[in-house]
Amino acid sequence: MPAEERLAKFGIGDVVRHRVYAFRGVIYDVDHTFSNTEEWWESIPEDVRPRRDQPFYHLFAENAETEYVAYVSEQNLMPDTSGDPIRHPQVGEMFDRQGDGSYKIKVEISH
Repeated sequence: MPAEERLAKFGIGDVVRHRVYAFRGVIYDVDHTFSNTEEWWESIPEDVRPRRDQPFYHLFAENAETEYVAYVSEQNLMPDTSGDPIRHPQVGEMFDRQGDGSYKIKVEISH
């Protein structure tokens, strides 16, 4: 019997930041439970490894040095209220930035 899926707290286009590590990003996909490789899972130190039975988010992410793609558990994310744009180069390909600082999928992508 499959585990009950939880509703995701964040949605596509939301700007979030990591609770512990100094990076932020915009969500471009959501998995309702862990859907990455076992190797990825095992690479996380056990004392900070998140639960599998929660939403995981794909982010166009950035820190002070670089831009990259991240896969992060819901328990490790919080809203980013800075209003600063995300500089990741793929953001502009997929999203239009809204006046409130959030991102909306471009019309040509959503159809």
